[in-house]
Amino acid sequence: MLRFVVSILLCFSTIVPFLSSIAIAELITCSGMVPMSYRNDKVSITDFGGIGDGRTLNTNAFREAIYRIQHLRRRGGTLLYIPPGVYLTESFNLTSHMTLYLARDAVIKATQDTGNWPLVAPLPSYGRGRELPGGRYMSFLHGDGLRDVVITGENGTIDGQGDVWWDMWRQRTLQFTRPSLIEFVNSKNIIISNVIFRNSPFWNIHPVYCSNVVVRYVTILAPADSPNTDGIDPDSSSHVCIEDSYISTGDDLVAVKSGWDEYGIAYGRRSFGITIRRITGSSPFAGIAIGSETSGGVENVLAEHIHLYNMGVGIHVKTNIGRGGLIRNISVSDVYLENARKGIKIAGDVGDHPDNGFNPNAFPVVKDIAIKNVWGVNVLQAGLIQGLRNSPFTGICLSNINLAGVTPKGSRSPPPPWKCSDVSGASHQVSPWPCSELSSTIPINSCSTHF
Repeated sequence: MLRFVVSILLCFSTIVPFLSSIAIAELITCSGMVPMSYRNDKVSITDFGGIGDGRTLNTNAFREAIYRIQHLRRRGGTLLYIPPGVYLTESFNLTSHMTLYLARDAVIKATQDTGNWPLVAPLPSYGRGRELPGGRYMSFLHGDGLRDVVITGENGTIDGQGDVWWDMWRQRTLQFTRPSLIEFVNSKNIIISNVIFRNSPFWNIHPVYCSNVVVRYVTILAPADSPNTDGIDPDSSSHVCIEDSYISTGDDLVAVKSGWDEYGIAYGRRSFGITIRRITGSSPFAGIAIGSETSGGVENVLAEHIHLYNMGVGIHVKTNIGRGGLIRNISVSDVYLENARKGIKIAGDVGDHPDNGFNPNAFPVVKDIAIKNVWGVNVLQAGLIQGLRNSPFTGICLSNINLAGVTPKGSRSPPPPWKCSDVSGASHQVSPWPCSELSSTIPINSCSTHF
């Protein structure tokens, strides 16, 4: 009996730290970087003639409501309430010190009449539209130079009705780069929470040149074959918190960016201080991505407690010759990955160029990337890490990684578990055993803190 009690106590003592770590992980949050603003002044879209029948165009109602918020400047700002219903509208601009609040069963739906869609200038760090030369179609919800904006509610929906845009992309009839669903430019103190985003024409949530941004408790949905429907793309932005969200789209779930080739180098604004935590999702592309537009640099990114399934690549750091930029201090941990073509990919040959003006001698620098506590099931290839001959990737640290392989149908043997070139680093408790460039079990200086 005593032996049984001792066994139980030993088992319990083993489980408690594990349970405690889960509880701690659920409590940790970065969302406090932007305090929630509570507005005493409240108006409803129906006060401005809004009709939620799914057919009436409500563009004027939205624009008049936001004009009222902008010009009356109530102390503490104003909440714009969207009651249940489907509110069809063209794109519109937000304003500072406002909360856009969507009730349960409220839907703000983009019109599919693209003929009157407004254009905005290309981002200076891109030099042109991401897809085509010239300007860009304005995002469905847009904010430039704003402060203190909240988009929240009771899990109402913002629907971009993107299929008409996807068809134009497939048929090559686009005149300009497709609109994002939401884009904030040169803005700070932004909160996006408790909203469903559906069918974006292009990228879903795009904060660019922003600081102090919180995206939490959101759901982002688009078909797996919808082109370039990235979930959340912090771009040349700092102090961004992305937590507790579900994303299932046709492209990267979260991709940290900072400008494109010579334009991004000239603009010179990095992304840093990015936290990505407790994200679940699926995509034919990457779960957590850095790049490929990284010309301003990407530093100090933390991604942890990530659950991915039916993926192209679990973790993808991507850049290219001509990008320039410094990518460093990237930490990814506690990842569960199920059904993926590739577990980990760090590569210097990914992504296109805006034009022929890029500098072929602008080599990116990639260093100090730590990936640990990764568990994969049905992963076709564990990893591919390919640096550049003229700029090898250094300080690649892999620890406590198990990526169980699977033999593809019709093949007698699986692909090599790891493929590496022009890279240095170290590894500890990695299965399958990594390539020789990373097979050192003696931690090099830059890896010692991760083992």
